[in-house]
Amino acid sequence: MSGARADVLALRPDDDVAVAVRELAAGDVVHVAGRDVTVAAAVPRGHKVALTDLATGAGVHKYGQVIGVATQPIRAGEHVHSHNLGYEEGHRDEALGGTHAELAVPDGPRPTFRGYRRADGRVGTRNYVAILTSVNCSASTARMIAARFTPEVLAAYPGVDGVIPLTHQSGCGLVPSSEGGRLLLRTLRGYAAHPNVGGLLVLGLGCEMVLTEQLTTPDGSGAFLGMPTTHVPGAPAPARTDPVLADLPADTVVESLTIQGEGGVRATVAAGVAAVERMLPLVAAREREECDVSELVLALNCGGSDGYSGITANPALGWASDRLVAYGAASVLAETPEVFGAEHLLTRRATRPETAQRLLDRIAWWKDYTRAGGGSLDNNPSPGNKAGGLTTILEKSLGAVAKGGRADLSAVYEYAERVAPHVGFAFMDTPGYDPVSVTGLVAGGANVVVFTTGRGSVFGCRPTPSIKVATNTPMYRAMSEDMDLDAGRIVDGTATVEEVGREIFDRILRVASGEQTVSEELAIDGQTIGAEEFVPWHVGAVT
Repeated sequence: MSGARADVLALRPDDDVAVAVRELAAGDVVHVAGRDVTVAAAVPRGHKVALTDLATGAGVHKYGQVIGVATQPIRAGEHVHSHNLGYEEGHRDEALGGTHAELAVPDGPRPTFRGYRRADGRVGTRNYVAILTSVNCSASTARMIAARFTPEVLAAYPGVDGVIPLTHQSGCGLVPSSEGGRLLLRTLRGYAAHPNVGGLLVLGLGCEMVLTEQLTTPDGSGAFLGMPTTHVPGAPAPARTDPVLADLPADTVVESLTIQGEGGVRATVAAGVAAVERMLPLVAAREREECDVSELVLALNCGGSDGYSGITANPALGWASDRLVAYGAASVLAETPEVFGAEHLLTRRATRPETAQRLLDRIAWWKDYTRAGGGSLDNNPSPGNKAGGLTTILEKSLGAVAKGGRADLSAVYEYAERVAPHVGFAFMDTPGYDPVSVTGLVAGGANVVVFTTGRGSVFGCRPTPSIKVATNTPMYRAMSEDMDLDAGRIVDGTATVEEVGREIFDRILRVASGEQTVSEELAIDGQTIGAEEFVPWHVGAVT
């Protein structure tokens, strides 16, 4: 797609619409698909213009797929959007496998990055001390403790990326054995055992339903966590004899406190600061080492999508994802409500019928879930998405799945379920709401996130670095301090999908080795972006 810039882009030969790559005015003549089309009325950049006449009820095609139906007669050259394009689910051929993509490993040396090898074999890309709260009641105390560790204090520990409070709004008022309770516990445990966490302070109130000691045990037995377990870097990692600690890497420095046990907030802040101070020298002593590219677990996410998302940043990220999978790494797509309408493109790529069926089962669950809440899965795109040119959930989803490239679908995970190493391309069931979705992916072990955005989502997610890719050049220029890469050059005609994909791939390796993303570099009043985006998925009743 390099060369002279076009006025519009038709993505498939049989598409009924093309995407405007500049503001089109009434009377403009655009050349597309071998013919001239006269624009009937103004069409904003990123929006769709009809290439042919369409009768009421006719299916409208983009990406070679139906994105909706004409709700009134549409003439060639007209703006196609919410006023004349409606949602209709229609029929999709949801084949349970059947296609296979050969992803060749490129010639030459295998790429590597410099990461932190943990005792459980997983590799971290960052080295944080995390203060993980078991309940919202301990959130303020966690922030007070973390606030003591200013950049000036941490300057003495250059091997530590920060002390972050991971706070949330739950942990009590729900039934621990319920679906919501199990999701929260799995999410918190995933962060506790994350390879980007070298030191862990688990902080609770003391009487909550989710107890501090439950966050590090595989079975939630609730045995007392007890005194901190430490491991001196360079020495053989001790075996976890306490079953409560069995799910954590043996070299994670762990302590726990409860506010009630310490005698109140002031005493807990003092004890928490002392606990972190004990951890810092041990965590700082960890060193990066050369690691194969296959140790990466990439999270694929998008937010604030626009009409360019499916033709620039998402397919470029799909190229990078395929390259990682070819090398044996893991790459995980998510946001189930935002693959609805394009799930058939994923199920036919499944390596096993049961994998495809598991995705369809999750789609069915979501239909019931949204119906019970008085909504439906077609209650999307958002107002911002529509302003950017997306009209129906079908159109949005077809662009969103492009992040997953063309690799075979090897697994479907539940929310926050640990992702198997070297699993290849996989899917995780999450909401479409960005902070909740990425929280699940990070809990599953993602050590790098690539986040594409057309409207300008400023998303960070410590302890995992988030690389933000702009779908269009005007937004990238307007928000250059918040975006890492500009994929809009693809429609500008100055770069191809593969060229931008290579840039994303190379940036992933550099960030995994310690290069900061823009959200990590950003510091206002000593605060950086990322910890507040820890938002576990809440499902079910609050009692």
